[in-house]
Amino acid sequence: MGHSWNSYYYHHVKHHHVENNGPDDLSSTMRYQRDNFVHFLCYAGRFYFLIWLDLPLYFLRKNRIELAAKAALWELGWYATLWHLYTLNAKATLVAFILPLLGLRAGLMVGNWGQHAFVDKERPGSDYRSSITLIDVSASVSNRHCFNDGYHTSHHLNPLRHWREHPVSFIGSKAEYASQGALVFHGIDFMMITVRLLLKDYRTLAECMVPIGSQISMTMDERVDFLKGRTRQFTDKDIQRKR
Repeated sequence: MGHSWNSYYYHHVKHHHVENNGPDDLSSTMRYQRDNFVHFLCYAGRFYFLIWLDLPLYFLRKNRIELAAKAALWELGWYATLWHLYTLNAKATLVAFILPLLGLRAGLMVGNWGQHAFVDKERPGSDYRSSITLIDVSASVSNRHCFNDGYHTSHHLNPLRHWREHPVSFIGSKAEYASQGALVFHGIDFMMITVRLLLKDYRTLAECMVPIGSQISMTMDERVDFLKGRTRQFTDKDIQRKR
């Protein structure tokens, strides 16, 4: 509910999982300070108002002409359809189509901010260090209702992995997660991670950490500093150095 025609497929499958929150990812968090509310508004606002243009231009830059045409056609075609439906019955179109579209896209950006808020400046290209894993979240939107999306590192390591296999893969790969410096949280969802970040409530986030590997020896204050280090904005020099 709320999705425009095929846009999620072109953005998520053909774009986001190709770039993996890297510099060319239109939904990348790298260029933003992830605990700054103004930065979040800029991040979400660009997606809200410019994705119809940004995504086709991205495919053109990658010389994927057919994908650029399809992405533009489906997105603009959906807007045209909404306009036509609005002229026929404004209230029904607003309630049944427009508000769900706006609500879903806001939710997607709030969720993606939390999923990719913690990025290691030394290894930003690592799926282990640019995404996180959520476990043991009661009434979790991310796991219970969104096909184990809380196992987001596993999802990025293998986008084709069936959602039921994510917990099994995580348990079987705990040593690798630990050696790679991955981040694991419990008792908190992506949405609330975003909220806590924007409130600069690192103490709650530190308490929700499941320390693994070298993190086990960290004090609570050290966890706070560790998390703050992973939410710092990347400069253009940082990005060029890591390309």
